[in-house]
Amino acid sequence: MPEPVDAYKVLQVDPEAEDEVIQAAYRRLARKYHPDMATGPDPAARMAAINAAWELIGEPAARAAYDRARLTRTGGASAERGDPGPRTQRSGAAAQPPRAAAYPPGAAAQASPPQPETVSRDWTSGRSTLGGGFDASMRAADGHGAAGPPPGPSSGSVLNFGRFSGWSLSEIARHDLEYIEWLDRMPIGRSYREEIDAILRASGRRRSAETESTDRHGLFRRR
Repeated sequence: MPEPVDAYKVLQVDPEAEDEVIQAAYRRLARKYHPDMATGPDPAARMAAINAAWELIGEPAARAAYDRARLTRTGGASAERGDPGPRTQRSGAAAQPPRAAAYPPGAAAQASPPQPETVSRDWTSGRSTLGGGFDASMRAADGHGAAGPPPGPSSGSVLNFGRFSGWSLSEIARHDLEYIEWLDRMPIGRSYREEIDAILRASGRRRSAETESTDRHGLFRRR
């Protein structure tokens, strides 16, 4: 009997990822592999697999049931590796993202442009920039290095973990800015806070509240 497909691997997320991380991963993959947009081989089959994985872990109740069945199927292997196993409680319920099937036939998926995060002029993350880095003794995340070789040109710190292992932060930002935002929220990204903040500001994903106020009042400034 073939091994059941792992929904977490299909959506390229860790089994311990928060619900909103899974939702963001689904949205990104749905845009990338939607049949009207993808150029690779058999995008319809890939999109079907992504939707099937979302059905299994996209909603908290369904995910809890899937985690229990997954733990039973692996025979407690997670406990032997030191993994805590499926959580019984998660923060909040994942909102239902638009399904790829809801797009009109022949029309490309239209994603709403992300709104910039507004912060104060003297904003800091308030988090330590020490610790939380990758350690070789940690279990390698699913999809390690899956993004392939870095495209170049390289600038900034280079990651040695995850699917973008070997890529610099600037290369990742040009390829997948949502991954940079995710890294900003994760403990493993603490040592990159300042570089990530500069990238998000340069891309328009983060701006100071004072700047936004100046831009807004500038519409009515006397000339």
